[in-house]
Formats: sequence, C-alpha cells, structure tokens
Amino acid sequence: MSTPTKSTYTASDIEVLEGLEPVRKRPSMYIGGVDSRGLHHLLWEVVDNSVDEFLAGECTRIVVTLHKDGSSCTVSDDGRGIPVDKHPKLKKSSLEVILTTLHAGGKFSDKNYARSGGLHGVGSSVVNALSSKLVATVRRDGHEWMQEYRRGKPAAKVKKVKPFRGHGTAIFFRPDDTIFRRTQFNSETIRQHLEDVSYIHGGLTIVFNDELKGETHELRHQDGIRAYIEKVIEESGKKTVHDQLFSADKDDKVARVEVVLKWTESTDEHIRSYVNGIRTHAGGTHENGLKSGLTKAVRNYIDVHNFKPRGIAISADDIREGVIAILSVFHGEPMFQGQTKERLNNPEMASHVDGIVRPAVENWLNNNPSLADAILGRIVLAARARLASRDAIKEVKRKSVARKTNLPGKLVDCQNRNSDETELFIVEGDSAGGTAVMGRNSATQAVLPLRGKILNTESLPLSRILKNQEINDLVETLGTGIGPNFDIHRLRYGRIILLMDADSDGYHISTLLLTFFFRHMTELIRQGNLFIAQPPLFRIEVGKTTHYAQTDAEKEEILAALPDNRNPTVLRFKGLGEMNAAQLRDTTLNPQARVLLRIDIESQLEADQTFHQLLGKEASERYKVIMEEASFADDVDS
Repeated sequence: MSTPTKSTYTASDIEVLEGLEPVRKRPSMYIGGVDSRGLHHLLWEVVDNSVDEFLAGECTRIVVTLHKDGSSCTVSDDGRGIPVDKHPKLKKSSLEVILTTLHAGGKFSDKNYARSGGLHGVGSSVVNALSSKLVATVRRDGHEWMQEYRRGKPAAKVKKVKPFRGHGTAIFFRPDDTIFRRTQFNSETIRQHLEDVSYIHGGLTIVFNDELKGETHELRHQDGIRAYIEKVIEESGKKTVHDQLFSADKDDKVARVEVVLKWTESTDEHIRSYVNGIRTHAGGTHENGLKSGLTKAVRNYIDVHNFKPRGIAISADDIREGVIAILSVFHGEPMFQGQTKERLNNPEMASHVDGIVRPAVENWLNNNPSLADAILGRIVLAARARLASRDAIKEVKRKSVARKTNLPGKLVDCQNRNSDETELFIVEGDSAGGTAVMGRNSATQAVLPLRGKILNTESLPLSRILKNQEINDLVETLGTGIGPNFDIHRLRYGRIILLMDADSDGYHISTLLLTFFFRHMTELIRQGNLFIAQPPLFRIEVGKTTHYAQTDAEKEEILAALPDNRNPTVLRFKGLGEMNAAQLRDTTLNPQARVLLRIDIESQLEADQTFHQLLGKEASERYKVIMEEASFADDVDS
C-alpha cells in the first residue's frame, strides 16, 4: 500500500477571479443553474432593468423579441438610455462599466430609482458574462450608440452610430452554448412571464415579438392585479365562494402594498407574491404579513360577532384554505435572498403588510355580512373536514416500527427506529433493489423495490388506487396513511428517495410516483421529505483513478482537465443494474458523496395543471405539451 504524498499549500495556490470570471466559473451562484430555468432567468434580468425604468416614470413601452433562431433575444425600451459618457473614476464609458463590472449600476441610491428590482447591480453584467454575444444599443443625447461584447469582454469601444432624436436602450444577447445545456428559449414561458409582469405593472405596455412562431402579442392591463387574480382563478378552474373581490392598496414611506384575494372551494392555499415586479416564488416576510393579517382579521370578526361553532377549534390553516391571493409590494430597499430574488427578507415587511391587511379585511367583512357568512361557512367546513380526518386516523391502530410482520415482505428495512435518522430508497426493479441492499448502510437505509411501472393515479378515486398492490405496499411502508387519513407524524423515514434508471422508463416511473405523492401525500412534499437520487451517467477510468459524471457536460469537463498523454476509458451506465454495490454506494447512497434533488411545490396551481396535462385523461392536452416542449427534449428514446 503506497503512502500518500503531502501536498503544499502556499500563496501561489490562491486563485483570484477578476472581472466577470466568477460568473462564468460558477454561474449557478448568480442565476440558480444552467438549465432552462437559468437560461430564461437571463431574459428576466434584462426585462427587469427595463421595468425599473417604468417604475422610475421614464418608460411606457417594452418590446421583447425572440429571434427566429430561438436562442437569442432583444429587449428594448423607451427609457432614458444607459449613460455612455466616461465614468469619472474608471475613465471608461459608463455603459462598459455597467456591462462588465459586478455590483455597478445606478440603483444603489434612490437618486435615479426610488424602487427597483435590480438593486444588486449584477443582472446586466451576469447576462453579458454568460452570453457568447451581446450588443448594447443606446439612444440618448441626440445620438445612437452601440457596443458589442463576446463572453463578457468588449469587442470594441463604444461607438457613435448616427444622430437619433429618441431615447431608450436595446439589449441583444445570445446565451453561451458552452455554459448552458440548451440555449433554446420557450415561447410560451416568455409570453406567460411577460403577461404576469404586465398585470403587476398596470399601465405598462409590453410587446412580445415571437419570430419563432410568427406571432406578436401586445400585453397591457390597466386594472393590474385586480384583472390578474380573475385570470388566475379562471385558469385554475376553482369555484369561488363569493363574487366580490377583496382589495387593498396603500402607499407610504415604508412601501407600496397592493393585495387582492378571494376564497374558493379548493382545499389548497395559493398566494402569488411580487416585490418591485419580481415574482418571489419562495415567499418571504411580505407573504408572512399577508397570512398573519388575514388570519387575525377573521379571528377578530369571529370574536366580535361571537361566531364560535360548537365542538371545533378553527385553525389558521382552516381560515386560509381555498384562498387565492395576489400580493404586490414596491419597496425602496428590498433585501432579497440570493441574486435570483426568490424570497424577501426585510423584517419590517411582515408587520407592515399585516398592519394593512388586517384592518382592511375586518372592515370588508363587517360591511358585507352576507359575504362574511359565506366565507365563515367555508372555514367551518374546512375545520370539520380536518377534525373528521383526525378522528379517522385515531380509529386506525398506529403501526409500530417494531411490528415488521405488518410491513411488505419485499421491504428490506433498516435497524434504526428513529425516523429522523433513516432513509427509504424506492428502487426500480428487483435487480437494482438487490444492488442497493448490498450497498446501503443497513443501520439507517431501507430499500423498497417496485415491480415495473406503478398505477397512474391521476383522476382515479382513492378506492381504485388502494386496490393496486404496489401502492398498497408503498403506503404500508411509509406508515402515514393516505388522502384524508394522512398523518405526517406517523412517517417511518426522514427521507423518501426515488432511485430510478436515467432513461425514459426511469423518468416515467418517477413521474408516476410524483403524481401519486402530489395528489395523495402532498404534505410529504411540503415538509421537504421527498427526494430524487442522482446516480452518475458515466464512469471515467484513468489508470487507477476513477471519476464519475452525472451529465455530458460534466464528463467533457473531466476529460478536458486530463493531461494530453492520458488515455481514459469512458463507460455510460445504461441503468442501475450495471453498477455494482460498491459503485452505487460510493456515488448514490453515501450521504457524504451523493447528490439529491429535493422535490418542492413552487406553485400549487401550476403543478396541478402540469400533472393534469401530462397524466390526465385528455390526450389532446398531452399532445399540446409535447408539441410545445419537443425542442427542449434531449436523448429521446426511439
């Protein structure tokens, strides 16, 4: 056995990334990933800059063009135009400073932008860094100016093109195909995002020129979020409990807050929140303020009117069940979590929004007693359904972890009985299941092999679903019950991990399982207990050294880093069955080395619609999705 040599660690080993190199080196830090979502995030960053001009009162129209190649876009506006004169400190054009320097821009003070989404001064330079080509055209000071960039570096100095009487900025960019897995934009994704933006910013005109489809959409909604919520409710297909819309709008020194909401007969709560026009998918303090204000208002109304139904205690979840709400906040100094701005962290916004929503909802209920009765009736129904579910659970004798005779025979359980420390791998087939059993940590990891593809549970009644043996085995293994009898506190494992082959059959099985969990064990997803394992696709052997890669891009990166005199052997795993127990353990089972994807619900309504389209009974819906998304599919099995 050879003794490892000691490595030196000196000042020469410290790497300093200059300019936009950090962005190209670690793009996920700035745009969340190099998948389709990260690709479209580039476009949102450019659009947000134009929207900031609208918020500053300097822009009325934004034009977004998806070019015929499908992999390049232009965003233009009639705002003031990015300054092109020399920066007093850096002695080069301000346009070049903004597009080549992280944390450079005019949004760090309230001099030019009182409320904007681009407060980090990062967006434009990130788009430039991650584009193989970017062309900035500026119209101001009586002329048109232009500068071209290649992968974040200027190809030439800013040049004066021609006299021009108007003003505004146009940014053309083509994402770098050496960074992104695919550079094809999705027309429908862009249109929907731009339509959302036009609703949030009532009065702003956005034109979407879709050269790929030969269509032009002019989006303008003067009624703003009042029209937006009606669209969301209509698309959801949920029946509303009342006709009159609740709305509140207040603008003060802290922030401007707009909120609209309605109760529906849905069992889900759906809130879409925005800060300075940017969708905050992960919510934040402003959403917390809306929820607490709504709950307090209803509780106060119940107390004042002595409306206390016998035998039930109304919870906050009962009050908000079925609510669909749009919340839009405009803040001078929002504190976002990360560059992708998916969560607002300003601590003062919770109490601020609460202080606006609570009295407004109370007044609304007091002034509309018949409407209030309908809403309270809805809330009582939710509370009684929850109580009935709890009583039904009590009637079912709780399964003890020790009573393994009640568990499916093919389950290979773990020894540890502390659910917080255990994991269940749901594996495709007995062969892969056997490999996982041999490679697992028997103390904390259990394995449940499934036979083939499970039942498609979309649109099926619970009675039909429970007749399926594979699903019955899964429910018995988890121990939580199902549907109205589901109880997250009875979950026998801390993590539920789907371990499937990286082929079309594996993806299909994962989708069927996700459908089942979404429809009948939603809380399992909400609590962050559901994951998808990411086994490697490639094994690369270089002498006695072995590397693993999960994607083609990762494989190419490893191969490119090898010395020229090395001759690697590359093997592509066709399935988990081709991996031995040690390989599966080292790459996929070992918590210290593996990669897991946690399943989360970003939007209940959008997820509902997606599952209905992909797995529902309407084949035409599925065909529509396939035709729209076909260009994004990689490695389709023939």
